Amino acid sequence: MTDRENTITMNGQPLTLTGNRLMEGDTAPDFELIDNDLHHKTLGDYTEKVVVISSVPSLDTEVCDIETRRLNMEAVNLGSDVRFLTISMDLPFAQKRWCGAAGIDRVTTLSDYRGGMFGNAYGLVIKELGLLARAVFVLDGHRVIRHMQIVGDISEEPDYAQIIEAVKKELE
Repeated sequence: MTDRENTITMNGQPLTLTGNRLMEGDTAPDFELIDNDLHHKTLGDYTEKVVVISSVPSLDTEVCDIETRRLNMEAVNLGSDVRFLTISMDLPFAQKRWCGAAGIDRVTTLSDYRGGMFGNAYGLVIKELGLLARAVFVLDGHRVIRHMQIVGDISEEPDYAQIIEAVKKELE
């Protein structure tokens, strides 16, 4: 892993990502985030299973809403051996409100609002906005990144078929 700056876009406008460069095969960095009940959570709390980490700019935006609802549906289909985490800079109170209104019960939302530890460790902080980029990581039970996608334009959804294929491969 190395520090890097990388460019993505939002509706075609360039944005700069900062933080560590991760690659498939790397061990996913640990993090400490806040859950909807203001408890501290680390990656170690979830790694006994396959873990899908979805990073989004804000749950209160259309594409993030669509993505998280879709992942919640996929979580139901994939069963209890897969944990789905959605991480944003939204405050835990906003995440809890959104999950309740959206009926999200299989995706755990976690907040990176306290210093961006996750965003920096995963290379997903958008320098110009102070938000997280849209990205998805599939980790095996040993925290190894088996699939990753940093979406090139944050106004677009990730490739769900690739995510599901990577998860199913880890479940074999």
